[in-house]
Amino acid sequence: MKKHYERIILYSDRKTEEIMNQQVMDQSSEFYGGFRDHDGLVEPKLAIFQVTTMTACLFNSQSCFYGSEIVYNRITIALSYIVRGQRENGFFDLINCNFYSGADTAFCLDGLLPAYIYLDRLSQTEYCSATEKSMISTLLPVMKSILVKGGKAMIHGGFHTPNHRWAIASVLMMLYRLTADESMREGAEKFLIEGCDCNDDGEYAERSAGGYNQVNNNAMMMLAAATGDDSWYEPVKRNLTMMLHYIEPDGSIFTNNSTRQDRGNKIYPTGYYLEYLYMGIKFHNETFLQAACFIMDQAVEKGIGPLDWLIHFMLHPELIEFEYETGKILRNYCHHYTDSGIVRLRRDSYSCSLLKDSPSFLYFQHGDLCVSMKIGASFCEHRYFVPENLVQLPQDEGFVLNQKMAGWYYLPFKEPQDTTDWWQMDHTKREKLNGPDMNFVITATEVKDGMDITIETAGIDRAPVRIELAFDAGCRVESPYFISEGSAGGGIVAKEGIVTASKGKYAITAGPGFGTHNYVAGKFGSQGRSQDCYTVYFTDFTCFKHTISLRAVPSAY
Repeated sequence: MKKHYERIILYSDRKTEEIMNQQVMDQSSEFYGGFRDHDGLVEPKLAIFQVTTMTACLFNSQSCFYGSEIVYNRITIALSYIVRGQRENGFFDLINCNFYSGADTAFCLDGLLPAYIYLDRLSQTEYCSATEKSMISTLLPVMKSILVKGGKAMIHGGFHTPNHRWAIASVLMMLYRLTADESMREGAEKFLIEGCDCNDDGEYAERSAGGYNQVNNNAMMMLAAATGDDSWYEPVKRNLTMMLHYIEPDGSIFTNNSTRQDRGNKIYPTGYYLEYLYMGIKFHNETFLQAACFIMDQAVEKGIGPLDWLIHFMLHPELIEFEYETGKILRNYCHHYTDSGIVRLRRDSYSCSLLKDSPSFLYFQHGDLCVSMKIGASFCEHRYFVPENLVQLPQDEGFVLNQKMAGWYYLPFKEPQDTTDWWQMDHTKREKLNGPDMNFVITATEVKDGMDITIETAGIDRAPVRIELAFDAGCRVESPYFISEGSAGGGIVAKEGIVTASKGKYAITAGPGFGTHNYVAGKFGSQGRSQDCYTVYFTDFTCFKHTISLRAVPSAY
C-alpha cells in the first residue's frame, strides 16, 4: 500500500512539526519536555504517543526529519519528562480521572512498545547506520526502563472497565515475549482467565463501536502476536465483520447503542483502518481490504485524522509492499444481531437501526440527516416505551418490538411493622394489587425508500402518549400547514399531514401526523426534549393504532 504509506509519511511529518511547537521547552517548568493538550493539561501519556510519532520520523529515510538532531534532542527531552512523570512504583496516572492506574499504564506502554520494538529490531540489522546506532544506544535503555517498570506495576494493578483487562493482559504478554520475565506472563494470565467478552455477533461487552472496539481488537491482535496463538484473532474477525454493518450512509459509525462515552457521537471509522488492513492481508480477506481502502479514501477526502500509523508500517513492511486499490463498503444489507439486540439495515443512501432495551428504539438516516424515534408514555414507574423483545417476522415481513408495562399498587401491611419510617420499612414484604397494564406492539416493515412503523397500544385506555421524532438540528421542517427552522432544542406538534425535514441534499418524510393533545413534556422523570435536535411530536390517547411512514427523499432546497 505504497500510496497509503506515502500519505502517512506526509501526515507524520506535519504532525511532528506541530507537536514540536507544542512541546514545553521552559527548563524551569515541572512539565519541561511534555506536551500540552487542548485543555492545557500535560501528562506522560500524550508525551509517549508524541515520542512514538517523532521516533518513526527520525528513523524513516523518507521522512523530512530523518536523522534530525533537533528531533532526536526533542525525543530525549520528552523521554526525560516521561521518566519523571512515571510513579516510583511504576504506574502512570490519567491526571483528570485515574491515579496509580494499571489500565492507563497499559495504554501508555502500548503507545511506546512499537517504537521500542522497532528500534531494538533496527539496532540488530546490518543496515543500521553509525548515527542511528548512536541515537538508539541512548533512547532504547530509557524506553526499556519505562516499559519494564510499568509492567511490574501492572502485575499488581486493577481496572475499572472490561477493555482495561485486555489492554493490561496484552501489554504484559508482549513484555513477557520481549524480556522472558515469567512474572509478566503470570500477571497476564490472571486477567486472561476471565475469557474474552466478544459474543457471537462480534460485539464486545461495552458495545462501543466508536471507541473501545478498537482498543479490544488491538489487544487481541497483540495477544496473538505475543503468544503465537492465532485463536486470539477470532474475536477481531467477528468484530470487524460486524462493523461492516455499522457504517452509515455518510461514512460515519452508528454509535447510538454504545454503553460508553462515544454514544451518539459523530465518529468516523479511521481508527479501524490498520485493523482492517492488517487482518485483510494476514487472512486474505478481500472485504477487509476494501474496507481499509474505503477508510483511507474517506480520510483523505474529508480530511479526517489522525493517520498516525507510520511506526506500524515500519514494523510490518508487508503493509507497504502489499498492493490493493479497491475501496468499498457494504451498502445493501439487513442484519439482525440477536445477542446484541440490534437490527442494522442499509439501502445505499439510507439506513435504519432498531434497538432492543433502548427508549430511542429506532434511528433512520438519509445521507447525513438522521431522525430518532421514542414513544413517551407515563404509566406507573414507566416513562418511555422500552422494547423487551426484538423479533424478526418470517418471510422478510419485518420486525416486532413489544413491551408490557405492568401496573401495580402496594397494599397495606397486614401486621404492624417495627418502624413507622417509610424508608426503613421492608416493602418487599408487602402484597401488591396488580393491573391494569399498558401494552405496546411496534411493527417495523421495510418498504421502497424507507420504513413503515406501525404502533399499536392496548390495555389501559385514555392515557396520553406521544411519539417523538428527533431530527438533527439545522434542518428545515415543514408540512402542508407550517414551515419551521429546525433549531436545536425546538419542537412542534404536527396534527396532520406529512412532515418533511431537509438538510443539504437529503430529506426525510414522516407521517401522516396526528395530534389530539399537547402533553409532550411527560411526567416527572421523563427525559427532557433533546437540546441537540428539533423534535416533531405526534400525540394521541390509548388505545390506538397508527402507522408512521419514514421515507428517504431528495431535498427540495
